[in-house]
Amino acid sequence: MEGMATKDEAGLGMTIRAWRERLSPSAVASPAGRPRRAAGLRREELAERAGVSVDYVVRLEQGRSTAPSAQVVNSLARALELSPGEREHLHRMAGLAPPNDAPIPDDIPAGVRRVLNRLGEVAVAVFAADWQMIWWNRGWAALLGDPADSPAELRNFARERFPVASDHVSIAWWPVSVENQDASDLTIVSDLRRATARFPHDVRLAELIRVLVAGNATFARLWASGTVAAHREEHKTIEHPGVGPVEVDCDVLTDGESELKIVILTTVPGSADEARFRRALASAADGTAAAGARMTARTTS
Repeated sequence: MEGMATKDEAGLGMTIRAWRERLSPSAVASPAGRPRRAAGLRREELAERAGVSVDYVVRLEQGRSTAPSAQVVNSLARALELSPGEREHLHRMAGLAPPNDAPIPDDIPAGVRRVLNRLGEVAVAVFAADWQMIWWNRGWAALLGDPADSPAELRNFARERFPVASDHVSIAWWPVSVENQDASDLTIVSDLRRATARFPHDVRLAELIRVLVAGNATFARLWASGTVAAHREEHKTIEHPGVGPVEVDCDVLTDGESELKIVILTTVPGSADEARFRRALASAADGTAAAGARMTARTTS
C-alpha cells in the first residue's frame, strides 16, 4: 500500500519516500487519462527512473531492505534529483561511503603537523590515500634511507612494494622484510581499492592502479580478487646497511575524511633494535632529511 510506512521517521525508507513525494509529477510523463492521487512521483515512476523493480522500492520504503548497493543508491540519487548534500546523506544512511569528486588531498592539517613534530625520536612518515609519500621525519630517513633520493613520482609505498619493470630508477629505500608478506601485500592492494570508492575521480590514483595492474603480476592477481580492507599494523625488519637489521613495529593511523595515513615505526624500549636505531640516527648526515622539510609535489599522468 502506498501509505504504509516504517515507524522510523528519520530512517532510510521514510527519507526516500519524502524525497519521492516532493518531486514534481511533471518530471515524468503520465499515461493519458490516468488520474494522479499522489502529490509526487509514484513508486512505479521512481522504480522506472532508477531502473529497479517496484517491489524493491516498496521494500526500501517499508524498511524491509536497508542495505542497497552503491549502484542502486547512485541510481536512486539521480532519479530523485538529489542535491550533493542529499546524495551524501543517502549514501551514509545506506552504510556506504559517499562519492567524492575531489582529488586525493596532499595537505597535512596544522594540528596534525604539530603532533608529528612532537613525536620525538621515532620514524614517522605521512602518506596520502593512494600511498603517495608527502612527509617524513629525520628518523624515517635515517632508518629507511632518504626518500629525497628517489623521484617524487616513485615515493609511493604501493609502487615500492610492487615494482614495475618499466621504472628506470629504483626507489632508494633500504630492504624491508615483513612477517607475513602475502597478507601484507593483500592489505595494500585492498586499501587502494577502498581508496577508489572514496576518491573515484582521482587521476593519480587511477594511473597508479593502471601502471601496477599492467606492470606487476602479483598486484594484478591480488587486484582481481576484489578484496577491500585497510592497512593497520605489521612487524617489519629493516636491513640497514650501516647498523644491521632493525626490527620495528609498524602502526598506521588514518586522519579522518582526507584518508591521510600516518605511519609510525617504533622499536621495543631498551632492546638491541632501539640501540641500532639510535646509532642509525647518530650516523645520519646533518641536514639529510630535516623533520617536516620534505614535501612531494602532486604528480599526475
